Amino acid sequence: MHRILVSACLLGRPVRFDGRAKTSDDELLARWREEGRLVPFCPEVAGGLPVPRPPAEIEGGRGGAAVLAGEARVLTADGTDVTEAFLAGARAALKVAQEHGARIAILKEGSPSCGSLRIYDGNFRGSAVPGQGVTTALLEAHGITVFGEDRIGDAARHLERLES
Repeated sequence: MHRILVSACLLGRPVRFDGRAKTSDDELLARWREEGRLVPFCPEVAGGLPVPRPPAEIEGGRGGAAVLAGEARVLTADGTDVTEAFLAGARAALKVAQEHGARIAILKEGSPSCGSLRIYDGNFRGSAVPGQGVTTALLEAHGITVFGEDRIGDAARHLERLES
């Protein structure tokens, strides 16, 4: 049985920057949870950030790969550099995924850690741009396919391919 790394906030844990959860009511997630497939994880908390915490964005909306390469930072609106916490959280997520043999992750779309298709542009105005968060970029670089919570059906099809 393949395990799936999943953003803890999607499973009802209040770990987001605003101290809330973003609980998903997706039936597939519920089934996988019952099957014991899900490995809940919050990279930002694992990286040492508090709950609640100031929102953070990747400068210039450059994406997680640029952060991993040392070419961009993760900043809060007041300019505080939280890059190291995001990198530590990404490394911790990779370690947990590898320890559990997870080859799929379902992460919170739009997050500077977990976004898989889009992140915010770094201006703190709510404008999204195509891109990946830091954790997603690291997971994908190590062969773990990441899906946002709005693409659970795609994740299920990928899981079927892995298990066939």
